[in-house]
This record gives sequence, structure tokens and C-alpha cells, in this order.
Amino acid sequence: MTAAPSAEPGRTDPGGGTRRPRAVAILAGVALVALLADLVTKHLALAALTDREPVRLLGGFVYLSLTRNSGAAWSIGSDHTWVFPLITIGVVGWIVWMALRLRSLPWAISLGLVLGGALGNLVDRIFRAPSPFHGHVVDMISLFDPYGQVWPVFNLADSSLVCGVLLAVLLELTGRQRDGRRAGRDGDPATTDATPGAEQRERA
Repeated sequence: MTAAPSAEPGRTDPGGGTRRPRAVAILAGVALVALLADLVTKHLALAALTDREPVRLLGGFVYLSLTRNSGAAWSIGSDHTWVFPLITIGVVGWIVWMALRLRSLPWAISLGLVLGGALGNLVDRIFRAPSPFHGHVVDMISLFDPYGQVWPVFNLADSSLVCGVLLAVLLELTGRQRDGRRAGRDGDPATTDATPGAEQRERA
């Protein structure tokens, strides 16, 4: 019997997937980029769009229209603003718990997008007017209509959340597990996302 070769440093785990520290670092990096992008665009929107008519772009496909939203999409739940920070804190805690067994790069990107988007809007809820935990979220992107009549006005944090959730759904549908394995046809984690030599190492 030959000894199983060690995994390439910093790349894969003997059990398949990516080493957890690297996956967690990618999750944190994606979340930080998404958060900073959201904060910067909100700052620019407040500076350039306050007391100004919506700006028409791409022939009316996109409008830059500054709004402050106390609720969710279409102002749902606007009378219960305090609920949204609590939901976001719960989501952040869930992602931290998921990171404990994270060894998949696609899942790291997905969770990072969700985390960055959640934190972006959480900052608004906590620190913006009218009061802590009742702050209104700054939105500025409207599709097809300058005032959100076709689609809710949104921001980059919302976009990050949606992209992260859609990627998570895709990963679930394709059987990719957060620990780097890929579920078999019977639902068991029979295969992995590791390098092609992973199966040979397992047999050895």
C-alpha cells in the first residue's frame, strides 16, 4: 500500500474541497468588498442626488433616484423597521456558524455576498436617521421607471444579497456541499469538488 500524498499546501483538504482558512478568508474578502462598495455608492448618491430629479441612464433602462426606505421591497413592513436589524443579525450569526465547516470556494463567494449585503443595509438600520435600529435604508437604483413603479428601488447591498442567494440555490440544485463535497444521485456526499487526484488518494 502506498502512502497517500499530502494535499497541496493552501489548496485542498485530503477529504476534498478547499482548506477552511482559505475558504473563510475568501468569504470575508467578498463580504468586505460588497460592504465597502455599498457604503461608497450610498455616500455618492447622497452627495449627488439629494434634492435632484432622477438621472436617466441607458435610454431609460436605469434611473438613479434617491429614496430612503424604512421597510423591505415596495416598503413592505415600513411600520416595523426594528424587525429588520434583528433578522439581519440572525442571518450574520447563521453565516458565521456555516463558516465553521466551510471548505467550498463557490459557497464562500455565495455566503460572502449575502454577508456583505446584509451588513450594508444593517449599517443603515443602525446608524442612519431617524434613530438607531429604526434607520431608513438609502436606495438609488430604479429600473424602467424613475420612481420604482416597475421594480423596487434598490442599492448594491440588495444586489449582493440577491446574487448570493441565487448562487446558493444553484449550488444546492447541483449538489455542491459547503464542506467541499458533491452529493451523489442518492443524496449521499459521494463525490467531491477536490482536484482530480482526490479519488486516487482516497483509494490509497
